Amino acid sequence: MIERPHYQQILSQMKDKDFIKVITGVRRSGKSTILQVFRESLQAQGISDKQVQMYNFEDLANDQLLEYHNLYRAITEKLQVDQMNYVFLDEIQMVDQFERVLDSLFIKGNVDLYVTGSNAYMLSGELATLLSGRYVEIKVMPLSFAEFYSHQIDSVESNAATSFNATSSQTPATSPETAFSKYLERGGFPYATLIEDEQTYVSYISGIVNTVFVKDILSRKQLTNATLVEELARYLTDTSGSLVSTKKIADTLTSRGHKTTSSTVSSYIEAFLEGYLFYRCDRFDLAGKKYLARGSKYYPVDPSLRRALLGKKRPDFGHRLEGVVYLELIRRGYDVYMGTMGSYEVDFIAQKHGVTEYYQVSLSVLDEQVYTRERQPLQLIDDNFSKIILTMDPGSYNDEGIEQRNVIDWLLESFAF
Repeated sequence: MIERPHYQQILSQMKDKDFIKVITGVRRSGKSTILQVFRESLQAQGISDKQVQMYNFEDLANDQLLEYHNLYRAITEKLQVDQMNYVFLDEIQMVDQFERVLDSLFIKGNVDLYVTGSNAYMLSGELATLLSGRYVEIKVMPLSFAEFYSHQIDSVESNAATSFNATSSQTPATSPETAFSKYLERGGFPYATLIEDEQTYVSYISGIVNTVFVKDILSRKQLTNATLVEELARYLTDTSGSLVSTKKIADTLTSRGHKTTSSTVSSYIEAFLEGYLFYRCDRFDLAGKKYLARGSKYYPVDPSLRRALLGKKRPDFGHRLEGVVYLELIRRGYDVYMGTMGSYEVDFIAQKHGVTEYYQVSLSVLDEQVYTRERQPLQLIDDNFSKIILTMDPGSYNDEGIEQRNVIDWLLESFAF
């Protein structure tokens, strides 16, 4: 079990605060484990079992509780009077009209409420209206590379400590470079990091994708064309990092024998975004200081989706690296856009708390022409915010205010949520 202590720190800081903690993220990203570890920490603090209630709505044993009156009755009957009660509701979006249960529990005053959901739909509509200003969203994604590498190190040390040659100086250590190659190939779904067998791994990742297709896209959005959903997911994965429009996607899929329209593609993509399977990076015109409505880039939530959806197809490693950087910026709490300036592009504009950072991502800039190409758009930006080129090249440099950094070092640096 991978505990992910930074999420535990967030939950500890929010404990007993007067708002609902809504933990969101793609299926199997670790939400339930995060709650389990937090519940155990409550018990370690002396909170009695009677004060803690946990319901997982994917468990058939809780099938009767999918009706919201039954759920509310079951919870309130167990509430401890004159004590704080800690209620954990896992995959709450499966409960019809769940927002009414949350609203009623919230106003009681002695309920500290934690819920998880695998679909952004739960944060729209009536929930947002009823609970506006009374909930905080904690976004959980598959493991970052820093988390992945920490787990790899822990595994190596654990295996070394229990092996016959544990004291041997020849015990291998996992280098950041080796771990990063594995991360690019296998991604960061927590349980998947424990699977060594390739066939089992592919089956597990494919199972996650198919579950999202069925439960969070087709069923939730009442869509019927499962083949089109899968083909669209493959297309977005294959073109990850490339600028596309819904019309271009629709035309391409139609030419491949999957007749569709821009409107249909747009609807299906919104379902992907709501299921946290893909993230969209929109464009911002740096010269005109305006957001552009047409054309976006899409990134799968984890590198492993490429293996599940495209098989052994050789990837564009530059775009794969770009996707890892994009997801890392999202994890760090930035709003992220692709920048345009005339005919030039800036891979990412990252904004948070009134601060802007500009990023270019390239496998290598050892070739002087490549370095000039990546550096030139940053030179044209007339402000004093950070401008960074991330590459796989070793070393760190500063060229007239434009930093060049090794991407692995950047990914491993500590950050605050």
